[in-house]
Amino acid sequence: MDLRIFTEPQQGATYDTLLTVAKATEDLGFDAFFRSDHYLRMGSVDGLPGPTDAWITLAGLARETKRIRLGTLMTAGTFRLPGVLAIQVAQVDQMSGGRVELGLGAGWFEEEHKAYGIPFPKEKFARLEEQLAIVTGLWATEVGKTFSYEGTHYQLTDSPALPKPAQAKVPVLIGGHGASRTPRLAARYADEFNMPFGSLEDSERQFGRVRAAA
Repeated sequence: MDLRIFTEPQQGATYDTLLTVAKATEDLGFDAFFRSDHYLRMGSVDGLPGPTDAWITLAGLARETKRIRLGTLMTAGTFRLPGVLAIQVAQVDQMSGGRVELGLGAGWFEEEHKAYGIPFPKEKFARLEEQLAIVTGLWATEVGKTFSYEGTHYQLTDSPALPKPAQAKVPVLIGGHGASRTPRLAARYADEFNMPFGSLEDSERQFGRVRAAA
């Protein structure tokens, strides 16, 4: 069994706190350290001293750990342009020696977008599908060749498609409750499917849909 530690730093944690948890994760024999990707606390906590950025955190941990895998659950698709995200994840994967996993979701917490002036589009699922195509396409494209993907938001042509991750294939995680589009995306792009906050019956049903789509 693969046992992993998951943290929610937006509830109140400094980088030093996360570093302590990550080192304990490694020292105690756990397999991975994952964190959420949020910029605003939730609920009644004060969230002090304020948010930390997911990929800046993982870049630091990549140099401070040696064995554990590092990832997000989930990176918000609304926070970063796909070309920029592809560069960030590839660089952190190189910094870690090939230990990164990318959880990518559509983004859902509107209040944090308002708090930091981040656009919150009405149609997020099509954007997520486009991002998955661009990010994985850039990683897979051979050096010297071009990757083009025309969609609602972006058109990438003549890209050098660099840098490349250290891993031949960065594991991609997708999750959600959607009955049709989510299983289809998971079947096409994901190495792992995550089912958040669901009952046993709902989880069994959704995993069944994903298996059928795959």
